[in-house]
Amino acid sequence: MHEPQRTEDTAGAVPGGDAAGESEAARRRRRAQFLRELHEAKELRNRVQPRRARAERMRQAMRMRTFRW
Repeated sequence: MHEPQRTEDTAGAVPGGDAAGESEAARRRRRAQFLRELHEAKELRNRVQPRRARAERMRQAMRMRTFRW
């Protein structure tokens, strides 16, 4: 779709982690921010496209029913 907005935390970060001397706390902060934005985007998509969201829920339910442990 479109490129996500970059924040101060992620502007200079190297994807892949600790090679750049990144702290664990900074990585966790960025991950938490990413997960919050992902959750928000999914909620927005579900509100805007309810039929597609319902179809996706049905597909997910089918995957869960047919998954072998």
